[in-house]
Amino acid sequence: MSSRKDLACKVLAALKIRYPYSHPHLVAANAWELLVATVLAAQCTDARVNTVTPELFQRWPDPASLAEASLEDLEKVIRSTGFFHSKAKNLLGAARRVRDVFKGAVPRSIAELITLPGVARKTANVVLSGAYGINEGIAVDTHVKRISYRLSLTDTTDPVSIERDLMQVFPREEWGDVNHRMVSFGRDVCRARKPSCGKCEMFSFCPQRDVPRAATARE
Repeated sequence: MSSRKDLACKVLAALKIRYPYSHPHLVAANAWELLVATVLAAQCTDARVNTVTPELFQRWPDPASLAEASLEDLEKVIRSTGFFHSKAKNLLGAARRVRDVFKGAVPRSIAELITLPGVARKTANVVLSGAYGINEGIAVDTHVKRISYRLSLTDTTDPVSIERDLMQVFPREEWGDVNHRMVSFGRDVCRARKPSCGKCEMFSFCPQRDVPRAATARE
């Protein structure tokens, strides 16, 4: 474990050099908007989601208003994000549960967040860290899965197991930013099909492991 912690220190240092200022990739003004945007981002690019959410939040700015929306109207707005039937149903269910069970406030724990339709650990971690500054875990998306495996920070492609491995080697105060930086790094350098190893700060210590298809599949 100590050697993996040493590796994590090198990885974090390299990520901070390339990305001194960590930032989220989804545009959101509050916890509810971040939750909605993260649900929409499943198997969809953040850039596409950011083109859809302005109209969505203008029409339904909070859980109470979205809870009263019709399924058909919501589907029309989010159609371009893909899988819009299930996403619309989940968002309406989440809005109604936040309104009725949590008195209109997005919960502040993973245990409560994952009771919302369409919300699993990844989304819960994004919301907690991005909206509340609470690091209860590490959001593991397709970029984090791929990079963690390539760097030998984990030996699995299961998101829950990867999260556990990363939580053991990265400082808790860095958990939220680790996700943001890895996402940026995965898009800019360590891409799925053709990583740019020649311009990577981690080339000297990266094992460059071949990533199983399960770790490169889009979420």
